[in-house]
Amino acid sequence: MGVVHHTVYPVWFEMGRTELLRSTGRTYRDMEAQNMLLAVVKLEVTYKQPARYDEVVQLRTTLVRVGAVKVEHTYEIWRDDVLLVAGATTLACIDRNGRAQAIPEGLLTTPAD
Repeated sequence: MGVVHHTVYPVWFEMGRTELLRSTGRTYRDMEAQNMLLAVVKLEVTYKQPARYDEVVQLRTTLVRVGAVKVEHTYEIWRDDVLLVAGATTLACIDRNGRAQAIPEGLLTTPAD
């Protein structure tokens, strides 16, 4: 059909979260080494217009809220000045046994914050 498949956008959201975390000087691998996993417990996607194959798009990922055990992000995918897709996720911090655990203070902020 010449358009990006609808299942690709949540993968791009994950890439945005990973890079946002990396921009703070931390990595998801470091979190896993500390027995902290972030599991998606809620995903929302609103498709406004399709992205087409081989187009250059921009993903904007925003950390909206960090709670005791949950993290919320929003996402926008743009082609030039046209919003194509908007989304949001809620992630829960869990251990390797799937039990909720508190997010360590300062984990999801930049070192300068």
